[in-house]
Amino acid sequence: MIEFKNVSKKYPNGFEALKNVNLTIDQGEFVAIIGLSGAGKSTLIRTINRMHDITSGSVIVDGTDVMSLQGKHLRSFRRNIGMIFQSFNLITRTTVIKNVLTAFVPSLPWWRATFGIFTKEEKVASLECLDKVGILDKAFVRADQLSGGQQQRVALARTLAQDPQIILADEPVASLDPVTAKQVMDDFLRINKDMKITVLLNIHHVDLALQYASRVIGIRGGEIVYDGPAENVDEKTLDLIYRGGQEETA
Repeated sequence: MIEFKNVSKKYPNGFEALKNVNLTIDQGEFVAIIGLSGAGKSTLIRTINRMHDITSGSVIVDGTDVMSLQGKHLRSFRRNIGMIFQSFNLITRTTVIKNVLTAFVPSLPWWRATFGIFTKEEKVASLECLDKVGILDKAFVRADQLSGGQQQRVALARTLAQDPQIILADEPVASLDPVTAKQVMDDFLRINKDMKITVLLNIHHVDLALQYASRVIGIRGGEIVYDGPAENVDEKTLDLIYRGGQEETA
């Protein structure tokens, strides 16, 4: 379970990205966060694994206050939370399987991490993760020879190799064409349903959010203005999220 209790986040330049957010996300949910650029979507998900520190309030994940963690305890905590970015963040000049194997590096002895020594079990696990996202045949291809959609699937396979309880995705399909974006969203949905992994993603494509997520959170100006079932999102709701419920003026 993920809990936000009166969470606010103000950046050094004075911009208040989150304002007194209260929110609970149960294990196994598929949640899409929608809103304008700068509304606080990325900040919200990045506070969960403490990529961004909050200014006030508390973020609690499975009973652990995220802001209380330091050093090795924070690193260990982050192992349970996968993170997917728009930019894929792959090592493009090496093979797909080596990219997936990097998921094991944080928990390896220094000498294995330094020399890239992995066990048979770790290699098999990496291949299984590639199979789960449908690109096992690309295991020994260089990452820079893949399409954007295939690279995002490698990133997803790398995250699965962590054996996470939660996957956070920051605009994971923003740079993909509509057909490929749908394929990647299919992967997220299958992983959510089959593996019971919580998926929390922010997304600009409202149609994909409504099609795939069971729950939608709408953010405007750092505040949650909608939180409910995807099927209940209508034009009035979208107007509230994207225009504040106000008529546009010339």
